[in-house]
Amino acid sequence: MNDTSMTLKIGLPKGSLAQQTFDLMQRAGFPVEGSSRSCFPSTGDPELQATVLRPQEMSRYVEDNVLDAALTGLDWIMENGSEVVEVCELAYSKQTDQPCRWVIAVPEASPIRTVEDLQGKLIATEVVQVTKNFLAELGVDAKVEYSFGATEAKCSFVDAIVELTETGSSLRSNRLRIVETVLVTSTRLIASKEAWNDRWKRTKIENLAMLLLGALAANSKVGLKMNVPVSCKEAVLEVLPALKRPTVSPLADGDWCAVETILDKSTVRRIIPELKRAGAEGIIEYPLNKGIA
Repeated sequence: MNDTSMTLKIGLPKGSLAQQTFDLMQRAGFPVEGSSRSCFPSTGDPELQATVLRPQEMSRYVEDNVLDAALTGLDWIMENGSEVVEVCELAYSKQTDQPCRWVIAVPEASPIRTVEDLQGKLIATEVVQVTKNFLAELGVDAKVEYSFGATEAKCSFVDAIVELTETGSSLRSNRLRIVETVLVTSTRLIASKEAWNDRWKRTKIENLAMLLLGALAANSKVGLKMNVPVSCKEAVLEVLPALKRPTVSPLADGDWCAVETILDKSTVRRIIPELKRAGAEGIIEYPLNKGIA
């Protein structure tokens, strides 16, 4: 029977980040399983007790020790003013592996061109405190009200909005213009101070961080292995842009060797023809689950 004292309570985000988070957990070795409406999915690890919650409130539950750890955005940690331990940054978002931005946006025809032009204006956003803090640092006094969603549509009756964007395409499609970036945000693995001071929980969290970072790093890499005539080995090695020196192993036929390496996905289509011309044969490309340096 599992000792309940040896359980780490972790919060996983609901909403737009859910699928990307669950995929990352899967690659890290923690398959998140349960119905689409399940608030308490299994992870394949009896020491990990997962709860699915909105990222907007996650940091408060961690700060209050309701959860030991969680995956949530830097934006919501700052919005809540939560005092938590930021264990690591996991730079992925809904569409890409890049951070998102909270930006001030206005209609294309708006006379507002700078942050200073917002003096005395009305702004709608979901990150009220983040926006107020940003404006205060610049000495701008504006009214900031909470938006309950559909923020882009409100530009017709407020002076500006502060909205989250990944690529900017949604803002452009709604004929909105970005004035300034308020905050660059990304997903963070956070822990409560109490859990971080517990030796077993801290080790568990650090192990989880290592595996998640490894899974994220592997997302942009692939493995490549091939058979190479010994006479062509140096020519093949000169082509390979490996993270470290490739692994070279002798084959039963002494005139051949096996070469294996890891490289960026973006270089594969260019490099495979070059490897073939350099003498490599039996070239195999395979995906990676984790890449831990």
